[in-house]
Amino acid sequence: MITAFVLIHAVADSIPETAQAIADIEGVAEVYSCAGDVDLIAMVNVRTHEDLADLIPGKIGRVPGVIDTDTHIAFRSYSTADTESAFALGAED
Repeated sequence: MITAFVLIHAVADSIPETAQAIADIEGVAEVYSCAGDVDLIAMVNVRTHEDLADLIPGKIGRVPGVIDTDTHIAFRSYSTADTESAFALGAED
């Protein structure tokens, strides 16, 4: 599975509608509105790089309100929550 984070610049007046339209696309796991240099961040999960190439410009980039995208592919996940839950397996309260 390939995970990527797509930083999205959107038309300010349509951010909620744009975010929902992106969230409804198959392969998009989550969409966050945020403050800072970008308006939305989408986390996507696909099987192949070809799927990613189809998803970003072919679907997300064509959503009304999307101005520009910048994609970052994840190599490895590091999470305190994952580590804590692994150590909690079999632990009794």
